[in-house]
Amino acid sequence: MSSASLSSSSPGLRIAADVGGTFTDVAVFDEDSGGIRLGKTLTTPSSLIEGMNHGVGKAGADFADARLFLHGTTVAINALLERKGARTALVTTKGFRDIYEIGRINRPEAYNLFFRKHQPLVERALRVEVDERMDAAGEVLRPLIDTEVEAIARRLLEEGVEAVAILFLHSYRNPDHEIRARNIISRMMPNAFVTASHELSQEYREFERSSTVAANAYIGPHVTRYLSEADRVLSGVKFHGKLLIVQSTGGLYDAAQARRECIRMLESGPAAGVIGTRELCAVIGLRNAIAFDMGGTTAKAGVILDGVELTANQVMVGGYAEGLPIQIPMIDIEEVGTGGGSIARLAQGKSLRVGPESAGAVPGPVCYGNGGTEPTVTDANLLLGRLAPDLFLGGEMKLDVDGAARAMTDQISGPLGLSVAEAADGIIRIAVTQMANVVKRVTTARGLDARDFAMVAYGGAGPLHAVLVARELQIPRVIIPNAPGHFSAYGMLVSDLRRDYVRTLFARLADAPFDSFNAIFRELEQRGRDDIDEAAPERLDIIVKHAVDMRYIGQEHAVTVEIDSGAFEARDIDAIKAAFDAVHNQRYGYASNDESAEIVNLRLSVIGVIAKPRLAPLDAAASASADEALIGVRPVEFGVMGGRLETPLYDRARLLRGHRLTGPALIQEYASTTVLLPGDVLTVDQMGNLDIKIEVQP
Repeated sequence: MSSASLSSSSPGLRIAADVGGTFTDVAVFDEDSGGIRLGKTLTTPSSLIEGMNHGVGKAGADFADARLFLHGTTVAINALLERKGARTALVTTKGFRDIYEIGRINRPEAYNLFFRKHQPLVERALRVEVDERMDAAGEVLRPLIDTEVEAIARRLLEEGVEAVAILFLHSYRNPDHEIRARNIISRMMPNAFVTASHELSQEYREFERSSTVAANAYIGPHVTRYLSEADRVLSGVKFHGKLLIVQSTGGLYDAAQARRECIRMLESGPAAGVIGTRELCAVIGLRNAIAFDMGGTTAKAGVILDGVELTANQVMVGGYAEGLPIQIPMIDIEEVGTGGGSIARLAQGKSLRVGPESAGAVPGPVCYGNGGTEPTVTDANLLLGRLAPDLFLGGEMKLDVDGAARAMTDQISGPLGLSVAEAADGIIRIAVTQMANVVKRVTTARGLDARDFAMVAYGGAGPLHAVLVARELQIPRVIIPNAPGHFSAYGMLVSDLRRDYVRTLFARLADAPFDSFNAIFRELEQRGRDDIDEAAPERLDIIVKHAVDMRYIGQEHAVTVEIDSGAFEARDIDAIKAAFDAVHNQRYGYASNDESAEIVNLRLSVIGVIAKPRLAPLDAAASASADEALIGVRPVEFGVMGGRLETPLYDRARLLRGHRLTGPALIQEYASTTVLLPGDVLTVDQMGNLDIKIEVQP
């Protein structure tokens, strides 16, 4: 991958590393030459930072020469999902210790007799009450007694608590009691991770705020140890630059903030991929796109609508049925446990299941030869001929076809009375259906039609399956970017520093207190500018975005509406109401122009714009024929879409702008393989992207 030069006040290397469940991807941007170099290595679960260091070496770079290290990791989300966090206590207002467990009493499956509600991260015995109380206006009803908090801290020390979450009623309006309690507990428990809800969200809804601060405390010690280990290793390799972490918004924040606000990095890697998709769309003039990311462990999907990534203000980590709400801004990403390493097994009644358990990096799929014993999606692709066993990772890792075939025969095809190819095809078809459902959750469930979007597919396994998912959903166009196996790492290189704020303030739009609105916006903007100035490696241009959460009077839930700041300065009620009606209509299919509305929350985002790498266009091909990129022909099984076909294999590095291919075909590159189905047509665009027109069935 190459790029045009980028001016900088202090040029050097900018290193980005995305640590996934199976592979660690590294992209290194040289601000002097404008080039981007790539490295990929198996993730090292015992020491993730060591795996990153290895990947940087494979990219021909050195941390000692870098001025910025941008990092996205699954360490936070994994600790939460796998329930491997710290022994945590929740300190809350008297009478409210059980709101965290009671929740919203959601019953997604009303007739499911085996339904299980969410399981709190904090056991009831460690949910401790304090006899204090604020009212909804932030006025003190019962004062906080310091000696009571001190006694609680002594008890928690005796209980061996490692992390403490503090949630007091209405602290979003007045955080004074939370601040005092945090200071006392931090003083008496100096080795504990202590966090208060107002530091993460100044938004109403006590259950969601309880869940958010509890999750931050639960993963806090684990993330803090990880970042401390990263500091130690980086110091050892003489890195003297700035370490920035990718947030779930796709923005960057510094490591000091990441230690306090760990919950903001839950979806850091996937979010960077969506930001990369947004930048790609801007370059090629695409307004609407589905970002589809398939790696070794999971598949993720997000949406770019009108050139902007869709965001959510709350997500259910662990799924809607049993998950825990996290109330912070993040890119709206849905995911499923279907990746290249997802294990295929026969369940009760010999029904075939794929995932969510993954073979991960250790032992990995059977074909990796690292001790894996159960067939995976990667093994199925190899047995169908869609992966070249001698070209995986540029030939660095030879794949074991015979081992994969034995595992498939013993555990899947033999018991089902199928051929190896039929069993492998069944695994892929099940995986594709599961991934198509994820795409539906970010489109159809949001009132969008997937057929109106192009799909940008990346991740090591994304190009293998993208056209299959597109056909399932009748998506007419798929784009495979340059170096798709490193695309999330590339997304970090085009990310900006970002801080997001929310402040609850209930007001009817008709008599909205615009003076108060504008004062709050000015306060939040100054906080954001100060935070970014402190974290930035240099002086940055600032972009400020304003939004409000609104609803019709009488509704319970609100939608977020981005509003130009001029509408608040001009007190333009009609413009604000029209913007709300449009968003509500898109989300729910109706709007009421005559119905009164109210504002619930004010939102403000402050973005520090970092200079971006600019990719250079490819040389033009002499003709549309891509014969010069042909490196072989191999038999590939396409199942119901064509059966077993002799399929040409092309080297992507040799494809030039204007080259055109008609499926079936395989396009091979270092960290990925693109599958072109019979009837699909691929054109290489001026930036080197593979632009595929899908033969959609009516």
